[in-house]
Amino acid sequence: MIKLYIFDFDGTLADTNRLIVETNQELARQMQYPVPTPEQITAVIGLPMAGCIRTLFPGVQEEEIPAWAVKCREVFYSLKDKYLPVLFPHVKETLAVLHEKGYVLTVASSRSNQSLNEFLQEMGVAQYFSYVLGGDNVSKAKPDPEPVLKTLRELGYQADEALVVGDMPVDIRMGAGAGARTCGVSYGNSNRAELLAAGADSVIDDFAQLLK
Repeated sequence: MIKLYIFDFDGTLADTNRLIVETNQELARQMQYPVPTPEQITAVIGLPMAGCIRTLFPGVQEEEIPAWAVKCREVFYSLKDKYLPVLFPHVKETLAVLHEKGYVLTVASSRSNQSLNEFLQEMGVAQYFSYVLGGDNVSKAKPDPEPVLKTLRELGYQADEALVVGDMPVDIRMGAGAGARTCGVSYGNSNRAELLAAGADSVIDDFAQLLK
């Protein structure tokens, strides 16, 4: 029986696509690299920042990545208010119902812990989450199962009591690798076919469908 929900953030709880695309395109311009397309950027959402940089800018040397990450964060915060992310439809109401019913709600994202908590506070949903895990809180990011395993360990749950909810194949593979059940959302940065191909146990088209 499911007792614990582990949610991805970007593309699952909140629509951050425009902000992420604009951030990476502006990063490319400032670092004088070819500007990636929105499609190329969307395809790497869910990976940790270093992984995104390696994929989008393959000419960057490994020792340069920390400096790129610093610049990326600077660009992100400079654009954050211009391309303000919003919760997807029915997210806030559904979280409230799940919380009221006694389910434990958590977040496992490749976004930094600070950024996650800032967004959750600003969006008025922080009070529903018992545990928030950022990419900087683990040594191995998704699709490695470590974020789920750490959540289970910290909160004292078994894998078969958890449902991992995410919009990208890396979320599904992370959950499945930990032995948890998985639910994809088709409205984010991926699609139903890709989520099912990654092994999702189910796929929903509206966040409110979690209540069913």
